[in-house]
Amino acid sequence: MAEQLYGASHVKAYEDSDGAIGAQWGDHGAEILILTTIGRKSGEERKNALIYREVDGGYAVVSSNGGAPAHPAWHFNLLADPNVKVQIKADRFAARARVATPEERAKIWPKMVEVWPDYETYTTRTDREIPIVVLERA
Repeated sequence: MAEQLYGASHVKAYEDSDGAIGAQWGDHGAEILILTTIGRKSGEERKNALIYREVDGGYAVVSSNGGAPAHPAWHFNLLADPNVKVQIKADRFAARARVATPEERAKIWPKMVEVWPDYETYTTRTDREIPIVVLERA
């Protein structure tokens, strides 16, 4: 397996190469997108490389935070302002983010675990239900 990218270096490599570097991640071929939110406190753009799956014409990402007790910062940012930017390889577009309904989550969760089995492990590390966020093109 190739060396894994993380954090800001992953985002930079992905953006600079239109996803030629960093669009695939992990042993299960997880696909990566770049999610840009607006910091709810700073008002500045915040970018994260996230595993995604296509679902019903949109894209699903998981607010796992590795199973930490709190959602990741990007999740709180999109709750404050659901208007986000998404990059999937060379395709950059505006999107609207929303938390999946319980019915949607039940349908999407197995698809996410298929490409990133650690999501199941993360559920054992926290008492919170790990949300799935749906990104829909604006």
